[in-house]
Amino acid sequence: MFVNFKSKCLMLALGALTTAGMTSEAGAQTVRRMVTTAINDHVTVALPGNIRSEANAQNDLGMVDDSLPLDHLQILMNRPPEMEAALNSLIDELHNKNSPLFHQWLTPAQFEAQFSPAKEDVTAVTNWLSSHGFQVNGLVNGRVVDFNGTAGAVRQTFGTEIHNLNVGGVQHIANMSDPRIPTALSGAVHGVASLHDFRPHTNLKTKSEFTFTSGGSQFEAVVPGDLAKIYNLTPLFNAGISGQGQTVVLIEDSNMFSTADWTTFRNEFGLSTFTAGSFSQVHPGNCTNPGVLAGNESEAELDVEWASAAAPSAAIELASCKDTATTFGGLIALQNILSGPGPLPGTISISFGECEEENGATNNALYNSTYQQAVTLGTTIFVSSGDEGAASCDANQTKATHGITASGFTTSAFDVSVGGTDFGDTFAGTTATFWSTTNSATFESALSYVPEIPWNDSCASKLIFTIEGFTSATGRAGFCNSTTGKASFLTTASGSGAPSGCFSGTASTAGVVSGTCKGNPKPSYQKILGNPADGVRDIPDVSLFAANGVWGHFYIFCDTDTADGGACSGSPSTWSGAGGTSFASPIWAGFQALINQKVGAHQGNANTVYYSLANTEYGTTGSSTCNSTLGNGVSASCVFYDVTQGDMDVNCTGKFNCFLNASTNGALSTSSTTFNAAFNTTTGWDFATGIGTVNVTNLANAWP
Repeated sequence: MFVNFKSKCLMLALGALTTAGMTSEAGAQTVRRMVTTAINDHVTVALPGNIRSEANAQNDLGMVDDSLPLDHLQILMNRPPEMEAALNSLIDELHNKNSPLFHQWLTPAQFEAQFSPAKEDVTAVTNWLSSHGFQVNGLVNGRVVDFNGTAGAVRQTFGTEIHNLNVGGVQHIANMSDPRIPTALSGAVHGVASLHDFRPHTNLKTKSEFTFTSGGSQFEAVVPGDLAKIYNLTPLFNAGISGQGQTVVLIEDSNMFSTADWTTFRNEFGLSTFTAGSFSQVHPGNCTNPGVLAGNESEAELDVEWASAAAPSAAIELASCKDTATTFGGLIALQNILSGPGPLPGTISISFGECEEENGATNNALYNSTYQQAVTLGTTIFVSSGDEGAASCDANQTKATHGITASGFTTSAFDVSVGGTDFGDTFAGTTATFWSTTNSATFESALSYVPEIPWNDSCASKLIFTIEGFTSATGRAGFCNSTTGKASFLTTASGSGAPSGCFSGTASTAGVVSGTCKGNPKPSYQKILGNPADGVRDIPDVSLFAANGVWGHFYIFCDTDTADGGACSGSPSTWSGAGGTSFASPIWAGFQALINQKVGAHQGNANTVYYSLANTEYGTTGSSTCNSTLGNGVSASCVFYDVTQGDMDVNCTGKFNCFLNASTNGALSTSSTTFNAAFNTTTGWDFATGIGTVNVTNLANAWP
């Protein structure tokens, strides 16, 4: 009789890895229970780290009506510690080429069977919710209880009131205190994921006008052909590797304004010649169709268009669910995809973010757990690092006031965090070397790889204040306090990177690493030249062009929703233009789809390979031949390009990680008394660009 050896090894090893802390009765595994005493609603404990900083007396408009419906509330349950350890051991084995479990990915059903809390614990929690009038929808991804109820039921059951808030003229709802649960459930319950309607932000920055004393009006906008030339996609395309048979999923809480925009984009830029490419818009698990959400539909448009630019023969799938009163629709879409039952995608991209401190300890853990499941199933998760430098609690602001913070959407060990770069030719005065003055029939003009710098629009950028004729960003004579600096360059817009600082615990000062905050521990793969011995997860992992025009470069995309600021008529030079790590993440997801096609398999947590290859290239001293400043002089064998010029520092005020230098506007710094930019590029890995950017063909050919 034929026996599949690998499948047999998988089952034997799974048994060995997951029986710790379990007993066997008649061949069945019994998971250790975490609920061991009777539930008493009068003996409770608070679940800290679940309050938004905006939920304060200044913004309070009073309690919402008790009848307010709250759908898709979620409780994140705890696994027994020994089960969690077994899961992480399995993940290591799945990514270890020398293990018999290498790439023996689990199915969603196998994952839930092996790594769910004890059924008795789940029943205890769901029965308790039902007894208080909640409708339990089921267990999601093995450890998330999804349920519906009302604000009144939340008040009576969790001991916290949901209030109306006015935050800067915008209406919101949020819980005013930490939820409480019976002490008997505390071992089984990690937390309540969300009791408010504050949504994560997109990582999209529209093209802006900037004023340089030395600048002209010429722009070199980036189109798909430029992407292929700069990051060396063409040899793969010519070899028939363009994404055939691969699915790239983009997570959204809005539909496209018009699905025809994807077709227009491909037709205009020559991608329609890749006839295997397809697009679909789905609502996983029959979730509620969100329709077109103003402000977020542009994110959906650019995600699907630029993922297709990177992998033009792939199946591009927009997965969207409607936001509920308390839960981000994108999270619901992601959870439902990973629950099956259909084929799982090889890559998923998420272009949203929220700083760890505001996302909250439970939500940080929930996203981490969801990504953890994804890599166990073989899916690679790419997440935008953010568009606000090292100041993720100050996204979309004119200044940083909360110090150094990171996005809780991407400080998991199980996602690839994607940062942002710009092109350095304008600063160097070498534009003619790298860009043609005429476009091809499909509008590309890049001539070769272009030297890169961190994307940074702020007056604190050394490259910007230098070209403006200043010697410093700070001080009364510094650029950030000059007329031009204050008029055009007070912004946090910059590719993000920072150490995890408040992945767990609770900030005692709103939006600041403080109180009981702790960073997410550093994963074993993140050991590389330049990465600090700080003991925590550092972002980003990799980067890609993401600028919005400060040095004359930005992306073009098609968005016919003119009412929401879109443009897609006439010449592409008049279409929507933007930047942000929202572009970089879906493009990297497309790059990985090419690799998956070439090697014939999904890769799970691709960071394990990225860091291994980067370590080989950089060694202990760095690579002089793969330094991005060389531009078209870089070695033809480089897998990664080490970005070593520039910084991602942004302007700031206040006392948290802000070097003011006796002036109004300072620069973000690891010290408030001595300037140490947050952060400069360095040889090897750095907070500004991670490992760096990439030669995609070389990455695919080097893939083990």
